[in-house]
Amino acid sequence: MAAKPLTGTKVFVMLVVFFGIVIGVNVTMMKLAIATLPGTDVDSPYAAGLVYDREISAAQDQAARKWKVSAHIERHADGNAVLQVEARDASGRPVTGLNFGGRLERPTDKRADLAVELAEAGAGVYRGNAASVAPGQWDLVIEGDSKGERVFLSRNRVILN
Repeated sequence: MAAKPLTGTKVFVMLVVFFGIVIGVNVTMMKLAIATLPGTDVDSPYAAGLVYDREISAAQDQAARKWKVSAHIERHADGNAVLQVEARDASGRPVTGLNFGGRLERPTDKRADLAVELAEAGAGVYRGNAASVAPGQWDLVIEGDSKGERVFLSRNRVILN
């Protein structure tokens, strides 16, 4: 039985198939990469730039208050977590009457972010629960509002086991 000769048509078909597979894999990988991590921190960098001066002023006001705010978060084996925030003013008195809220943000995936509703549980103590908190690194964001104005903001990296 004689081997079939390698013709120009066969070489052309082999090249088209080879490059078609390579291009198809590249397009698929590109679409998956773009869909999973868009690469942006904020939806509109322009809008974030416009509020930059207000954020600096708010941070200076917060520092001038000299509040001492501590937070403790504990994740249980069932995945539920308890967040407790204690707020004291410069003289050590409890800060009451604020609307505190918390967020657990995944540093790598905004889709996994969880809001934690905090309710005043005592004088200057605010407590809330979050369900289905996965173990690993999180950014704990705590915001305190008074009469519709943000008076406290904190962002800290935490590791939950």
